[in-house]
Amino acid sequence: MAGNRVQPVARAIGLAVAVTALVGCYTLQPTGGPVPEVGSRVAFDVNDAGRVALGGSMGPEIDQIEGTLVQHDTSDYVVAVSAVHLLRGGDQVWSGEHVHIKPEYVSRTYERRFATGRTIVLSAVGVAAVAVLVSQSLIGSGNESTGRIDSTGQALRIPIGRVHLPHLGRP
Repeated sequence: MAGNRVQPVARAIGLAVAVTALVGCYTLQPTGGPVPEVGSRVAFDVNDAGRVALGGSMGPEIDQIEGTLVQHDTSDYVVAVSAVHLLRGGDQVWSGEHVHIKPEYVSRTYERRFATGRTIVLSAVGVAAVAVLVSQSLIGSGNESTGRIDSTGQALRIPIGRVHLPHLGRP
């Protein structure tokens, strides 16, 4: 009986690892100089001159603009903005509006990159959680029939053990 259950357990664990690896963890990491490629996820830290220039269209407390780089040339970046992070901790969700940002308004550039270490840790946690859940279902809950039927047609079940629960203040 246990042999029939091992294969679904292996499938569940394999599925958990595959899904976690596909989704993965991504972080924004400084580019260190070169501009990311068009189509990549980017974030720009906005300096004071940028806050003044972009304040009329995006708000005066812009700290960071995040989105997809649509175009880049020497005069500006064009970003399909997905989020604006504010100086005092708030966030504004955007839906891909194109914004022109001049390089002199940017103090630091980030690119979204795959984080191998975080993905490995998340995968391990996911596999452990699936393994615990599946192992609990393998222990059984006493619902399987013993093969005996009483005179009324009901299956006879023999309890394996008892679970003692605290009374929680009740007599």
